[in-house]
Amino acid sequence: MKKFKIIGLLTLLVITMSFVNNDKAVLGYEIGDVVTDFSLKNIDGNMISLADYKEAKGFFVIFTCNTCPYAIAYEDRIIALNEKYKSRGFPVIAINPNNPEVKPGDSFEEMKSRAKEKGFNFPYVLDEGQRIYPQYGATKTPHVYLLEKTDKGNVVRYIGAIDDNYQDAAKVEEKYAENAVDALLAGEEVKVTKTRAIGCSIKV
Repeated sequence: MKKFKIIGLLTLLVITMSFVNNDKAVLGYEIGDVVTDFSLKNIDGNMISLADYKEAKGFFVIFTCNTCPYAIAYEDRIIALNEKYKSRGFPVIAINPNNPEVKPGDSFEEMKSRAKEKGFNFPYVLDEGQRIYPQYGATKTPHVYLLEKTDKGNVVRYIGAIDDNYQDAAKVEEKYAENAVDALLAGEEVKVTKTRAIGCSIKV
């Protein structure tokens, strides 16, 4: 009987540790964390890093893809974000975190086609090997991380959704991402630093 109890306790411990480790992998960056730079292939064949943007004040790093209905619904708004804020020092870098073997529609070739079709005005890079999205803790497409460039590095200032209405841009009441970057540009604290990202799960 004692042997079965010990085996049961060991099994429970293994399961518990498994959940803890998974939580750590999912948690990723928090507000105030300094992110590690990446080097990912853009649809034009060039490698893209945060360090390439010498004059940037920060970035919208947005995890998105070709195939998710939520991501597709936000494409025009992501284009608009870059149009509005790139010249003010906050460009968009879009990262496709999906495994193309699981989602062929998110292959590199399909990314190039989608970007051309929609007229993407920002880098659209593939998280090859799915190494970057776990660092950030991204779980959805789309999932936004607003970074501010500081003396310490690129610091996370906002995490979550672009706004509060994925279905209809005309009915948006809270533009979370825009409000956050506007606060930074005004030298103010970001009031809403985290919201729940609404979208499809990342395909592994």
